[in-house]
Amino acid sequence: MNPTLALKSIFGFDAFRPGQAEIVSALIAGRDVLAIMPTGAGKSLCYQLPALIGGGLTIVVSPLIALMDNQIAQLKAVGAPVGVIHSGREREESVADWRAAAAGALRLLYMAPERLMTARMLDALARLPVTRFVVDEAHCVSQWGHDFRPDYLALAGLKERFPDAAVAAFTATADARTRGEIVARLLRPDAMVFVQDLDRPNIDIAIERKDRARDRIAALVGEHPGEQGIVYCLSRAATEDVAAHLAASGRRAVAYHAGLDPETRTERLNAFLTEPDLIVVATVAFGMGIDKPDIRFVIHADMPSSIEAYYQEIGRAGRDGLPARAVLL
Repeated sequence: MNPTLALKSIFGFDAFRPGQAEIVSALIAGRDVLAIMPTGAGKSLCYQLPALIGGGLTIVVSPLIALMDNQIAQLKAVGAPVGVIHSGREREESVADWRAAAAGALRLLYMAPERLMTARMLDALARLPVTRFVVDEAHCVSQWGHDFRPDYLALAGLKERFPDAAVAAFTATADARTRGEIVARLLRPDAMVFVQDLDRPNIDIAIERKDRARDRIAALVGEHPGEQGIVYCLSRAATEDVAAHLAASGRRAVAYHAGLDPETRTERLNAFLTEPDLIVVATVAFGMGIDKPDIRFVIHADMPSSIEAYYQEIGRAGRDGLPARAVLL
């Protein structure tokens, strides 16, 4: 199927966003690809579309359950044959998706790197017609990046274990050193590299002197009545304190951090994704996987860990292209 026609028939879009068509063409041609695309530029569609219109099976490697579940829900909403295997599902559900993949009924199968890189899974995949591996959030493979994850290092073995399958790596931010490490670890020497302009002109970025932070955050939030946003704090205790302060000021706000039990984190994430005015006050645990188009503001109560982390975090605002705001205290 023609990619542009498929774009319309599957996803309902009349045209590709800037840069998407070239990446889609490279993947359809079977090339290894590294794509650096700003948050909100539509990177997931770049690998989903070739998988859906081509033959074989595409394995998508993703670091977070929330990220996988969010993409799976979006794909199933358009009737795409997709599945997912991760520790957050009932075993019977994962087994059903694996059987569907083995029967050739799926085009995309999502899983975490630690699940993929077991000897048993690799042996099982070797018996299937795997067309490509997609490594999402590929900056996690780089020890120079801002979110290094040791589990990603094992992915370097894919290009040797599956010589006939292409490998594609996607991320929203990677400096030259990180890009070089991604290519060296994951891709073949002739990989095509696409680096898009990372400017997000719809986000108004401001830096303010930190003074009476809780009150200033409440005032900033008050400038966005009925709108949704994220407030980032460095500590778990700070998220609870700021969330309580916002709630006392009359806004719906919850804390989100790694110290909460998994059920509470899932409940609060789902509420944020489905309710129009809930504010989440979070540590960086509330990060990758937040794919919501209408987040109008991101406030940092503390300095982020790096420029790359800051770019990722403010990039969650304004994915719909409408005006959004980022304020760093």
